[in-house]
Amino acid sequence: MLKILGGILMLGVLVFVHELGHFLVAKWCRVKVLKFSLGFGPKLFSRTLGETEYKICLIPLGGYVQMLGEGNDEEALPLSEEDKLRSFAEKPVLQRLAIVAAGPVMNLVLPFVFLPLAFFIGMDQPAFLDQPACIGHVVTESPADRAGLAAGDCILKVGGVEAGSWSESEKKLLAQAGSDLSFLVARNSELFAVQLPADASATEGLRGLGVLPKQAAVIGYLEDRMPAASAGLQLNDRIVSIDGNPLGSWYDIPALVQAGGGKPMTVVVERSGVLLTLQVVPLFKENAGGESGVGRYMLGVGPKTESVFKRYVLGDAFREGAARGFELVDMTLLFLRKLFAGHVSAKNIGGPIMVVQMAGSVAESIDIAQILSMLAFLSIQLGILNLLPVPILDGGHLLFGVVELVRRKPLSEQAREVAQQIGLVLLILLMAWAFYNDIMRLTFGG
Repeated sequence: MLKILGGILMLGVLVFVHELGHFLVAKWCRVKVLKFSLGFGPKLFSRTLGETEYKICLIPLGGYVQMLGEGNDEEALPLSEEDKLRSFAEKPVLQRLAIVAAGPVMNLVLPFVFLPLAFFIGMDQPAFLDQPACIGHVVTESPADRAGLAAGDCILKVGGVEAGSWSESEKKLLAQAGSDLSFLVARNSELFAVQLPADASATEGLRGLGVLPKQAAVIGYLEDRMPAASAGLQLNDRIVSIDGNPLGSWYDIPALVQAGGGKPMTVVVERSGVLLTLQVVPLFKENAGGESGVGRYMLGVGPKTESVFKRYVLGDAFREGAARGFELVDMTLLFLRKLFAGHVSAKNIGGPIMVVQMAGSVAESIDIAQILSMLAFLSIQLGILNLLPVPILDGGHLLFGVVELVRRKPLSEQAREVAQQIGLVLLILLMAWAFYNDIMRLTFGG
């Protein structure tokens, strides 16, 4: 419940910033604002200050600023001359464009405040991201496995461009989505080329290809009332062997656990320099691993991801934060281009459930820098989404305004209504698909 509340609160911050942009510019243009709402549906809280009603509503999936001159119920009677001067519809087109653009612009500006602050505070980051793109494990029957990649290989080039670190390789890989993928790989001092087909899941990074980073067999997570915790394993234990089989990495564990068939297993761990031998009986779980109808034996453990704490002085924090902000914008635009070109599966689209999950997971950590980073990431998604030229979104209203500038007269009321209806249908279909994807992820992990 705390995770859900944390996610809703973070989403509410982004919605508030978005609507505040519309509100402030509307006020600056002397437009009468009737309502400022966070959420939709029945009112939970309402207070009128001056000419504006401020309220919080039950469904926390957005918000709105309602202005005079937008065709609302308050305009059933003829407007006075004073109200006409303060009507949104009566304002010059450039002012209306500024009011509409202010919401998404605020969302796009916010990361350039939050990210420098996050870098100044400092945060833990997975150590492997800054390390060379050397493979720790290749998932069986994955695109990488079929192409011949193996644990220990180091990726030197992606699409003819220097790969650099693991994180840099991921960015270069996304840019190749929809095209045949090529890698230059080093294996035991030998170089060779690897080709993957265009339909390989490049949009999910190296993991989508079945390539995982090096991962030591150190426990970083223990699930309560599961075999590992019940047998006495502890956080930071390094698993040395299972049933006499030495472990090269964390990725050896699942195969050994399944091969045991649920029988008691002898697990040797290193704890503070001392070797301990423990007996663990794996638990069989139906639908494990996010696959319907498939059961697996589980220990209830997760790996410890090595991390490094990075903190920057104020000037460097602004430079790093701004660079990260532009990088997120670029990656989001690249993802959208690949999506509309058909190079990215629509399964990658997430909806409010996924957003609340992501935000809630970070909110649970109570790590201010991580929370600011997540808010920045989601704010960019919200800002760019609202700028799409789809009627009913801010981008659609901007498109109408640009057309009015070019034609020197607005579109007819009938044309606008038809466009709005088409936009509403498209938005409902998109939201339905996003909810479907969210539910499938919750149910089956896919």
